[in-house]
Amino acid sequence: MEVMEITEAEENGVVDLRLNGEIDLHASPKLRERLHEIAERETPTLVIDFSNVAYIDSSGLATLVEYAREAKAHDGKLALHGLQPKVKMVFELVRLNELFAIQPDKKSALEAVRSNK
Repeated sequence: MEVMEITEAEENGVVDLRLNGEIDLHASPKLRERLHEIAERETPTLVIDFSNVAYIDSSGLATLVEYAREAKAHDGKLALHGLQPKVKMVFELVRLNELFAIQPDKKSALEAVRSNK
């Protein structure tokens, strides 16, 4: 079992999370805790780098939806970028690509949240 790692950086009110590993039932609580902390700080913009995530299951998706709800309370924006084809397909299958701004890279993810896509 691969342990998921989370790296966080902040610049100009934008929190940049880099995820590394698989987001499954074992990793979701760790991600949920981190996202909850970010929501409690009322972070205006969060971009999540998925380029090192090869797998996400329903618990991971639920964790992201939870954050989106929490962030909405303070008008927080969220964008995901760098999704590998398999991971992107999971988001598309459950139509979460309609809820999240999913972009190929960080630059376009930031542009998407700034233009309120």
